Amino acid sequence: MSCLRALFFLILLPALSIATIGTAFADIGRVKSASGAASIERNGETIAAEPGLALHESDTLVTGNDGKLGVTFVDNSRFSAGPNSRIELSHFRFNATTLEGQFDTRLQKGSVAIISGQIAKKTPDAMKVRTPSSILGVRGTEFVVEANQ
Repeated sequence: MSCLRALFFLILLPALSIATIGTAFADIGRVKSASGAASIERNGETIAAEPGLALHESDTLVTGNDGKLGVTFVDNSRFSAGPNSRIELSHFRFNATTLEGQFDTRLQKGSVAIISGQIAKKTPDAMKVRTPSSILGVRGTEFVVEANQ
Protein backbone atom coordinates (compact mmCIF):
# COMPACT_ATOMS: atom_id res chain seq x y z
CA MET A 1 0.00 0.00 0.00
CA SER A 2 2.84 2.41 0.71
CA CYS A 3 4.14 1.96 -2.86
CA LEU A 4 0.77 3.05 -4.22
CA ARG A 5 0.72 6.05 -1.91
CA ALA A 6 4.25 7.02 -2.97
CA LEU A 7 3.28 6.64 -6.64
CA PHE A 8 0.30 8.91 -6.07
CA PHE A 9 2.33 11.65 -4.42
CA LEU A 10 5.26 11.44 -6.84
CA ILE A 11 3.48 11.07 -10.16
CA LEU A 12 -0.28 11.38 -10.10
CA LEU A 13 -0.75 14.34 -7.76
CA PRO A 14 1.58 16.68 -9.72
CA ALA A 15 -0.02 15.56 -12.99
CA LEU A 16 -3.51 16.30 -11.64
CA SER A 17 -2.35 19.71 -10.41
CA ILE A 18 -0.93 20.61 -13.83
CA ALA A 19 -4.12 19.46 -15.57
CA THR A 20 -6.24 21.60 -13.25
CA ILE A 21 -4.06 24.66 -13.74
CA GLY A 22 -4.12 24.18 -17.52
CA THR A 23 -7.90 24.01 -17.56
CA ALA A 24 -8.39 27.04 -15.33
CA PHE A 25 -6.26 29.30 -17.50
CA ALA A 26 -6.74 27.73 -20.92
CA ASP A 27 -6.48 30.08 -23.88
CA ILE A 28 -9.90 30.54 -25.48
CA GLY A 29 -8.70 32.77 -28.30
CA ARG A 30 -6.21 35.39 -29.41
CA VAL A 31 -6.19 39.04 -30.34
CA LYS A 32 -5.67 39.21 -34.10
CA SER A 33 -5.70 42.98 -34.51
CA ALA A 34 -5.80 46.03 -32.28
CA SER A 35 -5.76 49.74 -33.00
CA GLY A 36 -6.25 52.89 -30.97
CA ALA A 37 -7.19 52.53 -27.32
CA ALA A 38 -7.73 48.77 -26.87
CA SER A 39 -7.13 46.65 -23.80
CA ILE A 40 -8.07 43.47 -21.97
CA GLU A 41 -9.20 43.52 -18.35
CA ARG A 42 -8.21 40.36 -16.47
CA ASN A 43 -8.43 39.76 -12.72
CA GLY A 44 -8.47 43.48 -11.93
CA GLU A 45 -5.55 44.30 -14.23
CA THR A 46 -5.55 46.13 -17.55
CA ILE A 47 -3.41 44.62 -20.32
CA ALA A 48 -2.66 46.43 -23.58
CA ALA A 49 -4.24 44.51 -26.46
CA GLU A 50 -1.64 43.43 -28.98
CA PRO A 51 -1.84 40.86 -31.80
CA GLY A 52 -1.08 37.40 -30.44
CA LEU A 53 -2.25 38.12 -26.88
CA ALA A 54 -4.01 35.05 -25.45
CA LEU A 55 -7.53 35.49 -24.10
CA HIS A 56 -9.03 33.68 -21.12
CA GLU A 57 -12.56 33.04 -19.93
CA SER A 58 -13.85 36.03 -17.92
CA ASP A 59 -11.60 38.53 -19.75
CA THR A 60 -13.25 41.80 -20.78
CA LEU A 61 -12.46 43.43 -24.13
CA VAL A 62 -12.36 47.23 -23.82
CA THR A 63 -11.97 49.86 -26.54
CA GLY A 64 -11.82 53.66 -26.29
CA ASN A 65 -13.01 56.42 -28.63
CA ASP A 66 -10.58 55.41 -31.39
CA GLY A 67 -10.21 51.73 -30.42
CA LYS A 68 -10.93 48.58 -32.41
CA LEU A 69 -10.21 44.93 -31.62
CA GLY A 70 -10.28 41.81 -33.79
CA VAL A 71 -10.36 38.46 -31.98
CA THR A 72 -10.41 34.82 -33.13
CA PHE A 73 -11.51 32.08 -30.72
CA VAL A 74 -10.41 28.45 -30.67
CA ASP A 75 -13.73 27.32 -32.22
CA ASN A 76 -13.07 29.80 -35.09
CA SER A 77 -15.67 32.33 -33.90
CA ARG A 78 -14.56 35.87 -34.72
CA PHE A 79 -15.35 39.17 -33.00
CA SER A 80 -14.69 42.72 -34.15
CA ALA A 81 -15.23 45.22 -31.34
CA GLY A 82 -15.92 48.79 -32.38
CA PRO A 83 -15.04 52.02 -30.58
CA ASN A 84 -16.23 52.62 -27.00
CA SER A 85 -17.03 48.95 -26.44
CA ARG A 86 -16.97 46.74 -23.38
CA ILE A 87 -17.47 42.99 -23.95
CA GLU A 88 -17.18 40.40 -21.21
CA LEU A 89 -16.21 36.86 -22.26
CA SER A 90 -18.40 35.34 -19.55
CA HIS A 91 -18.32 31.62 -20.27
CA PHE A 92 -16.40 29.58 -22.84
CA ARG A 93 -16.11 25.81 -23.14
CA PHE A 94 -15.14 23.98 -26.33
CA ASN A 95 -14.35 20.35 -27.07
CA ALA A 96 -12.23 20.27 -30.24
CA THR A 97 -13.03 16.57 -30.78
CA THR A 98 -16.83 16.73 -30.61
CA LEU A 99 -17.05 20.44 -31.62
CA GLU A 100 -19.50 20.96 -28.76
CA GLY A 101 -19.35 23.75 -26.26
CA GLN A 102 -20.91 26.85 -24.83
CA PHE A 103 -20.03 30.48 -25.44
CA ASP A 104 -21.69 33.31 -23.49
CA THR A 105 -20.67 36.93 -23.83
CA ARG A 106 -22.02 40.15 -22.37
CA LEU A 107 -21.93 43.31 -24.50
CA GLN A 108 -22.13 45.99 -21.83
CA LYS A 109 -21.77 48.89 -24.29
CA GLY A 110 -20.56 49.64 -27.79
CA SER A 111 -20.72 47.34 -30.78
CA VAL A 112 -19.49 43.94 -31.84
CA ALA A 113 -19.62 42.17 -35.20
CA ILE A 114 -19.66 38.40 -34.83
CA ILE A 115 -19.06 35.49 -37.17
CA SER A 116 -19.99 32.38 -35.26
CA GLY A 117 -17.71 29.36 -35.23
CA GLN A 118 -18.04 25.64 -34.62
CA ILE A 119 -19.85 25.92 -31.27
CA ALA A 120 -22.92 27.60 -32.80
CA LYS A 121 -22.83 25.43 -35.91
CA LYS A 122 -22.73 22.18 -33.92
CA THR A 123 -25.30 23.05 -31.25
CA PRO A 124 -28.03 25.64 -31.83
CA ASP A 125 -28.36 28.06 -28.91
CA ALA A 126 -24.91 27.14 -27.52
CA MET A 127 -23.71 30.71 -28.21
CA LYS A 128 -25.41 33.66 -26.54
CA VAL A 129 -24.76 37.39 -26.58
CA ARG A 130 -26.31 39.33 -23.72
CA THR A 131 -26.89 43.08 -23.84
CA PRO A 132 -28.38 45.32 -21.14
CA SER A 133 -31.82 44.81 -22.73
CA SER A 134 -31.77 41.45 -24.53
CA ILE A 135 -30.30 37.97 -24.97
CA LEU A 136 -29.45 36.82 -28.49
CA GLY A 137 -29.19 33.13 -29.33
CA VAL A 138 -26.75 32.58 -32.20
CA ARG A 139 -27.47 29.89 -34.76
CA GLY A 140 -24.44 29.86 -37.02
CA THR A 141 -24.44 33.22 -38.74
CA GLU A 142 -22.92 36.69 -39.03
CA PHE A 143 -24.41 39.70 -37.25
CA VAL A 144 -23.71 43.01 -35.53
CA VAL A 145 -24.96 43.97 -32.08
CA GLU A 146 -24.94 47.46 -30.62
CA ALA A 147 -25.66 48.46 -27.04
CA ASN A 148 -25.81 52.08 -25.97
CA GLN A 149 -25.34 52.93 -22.35
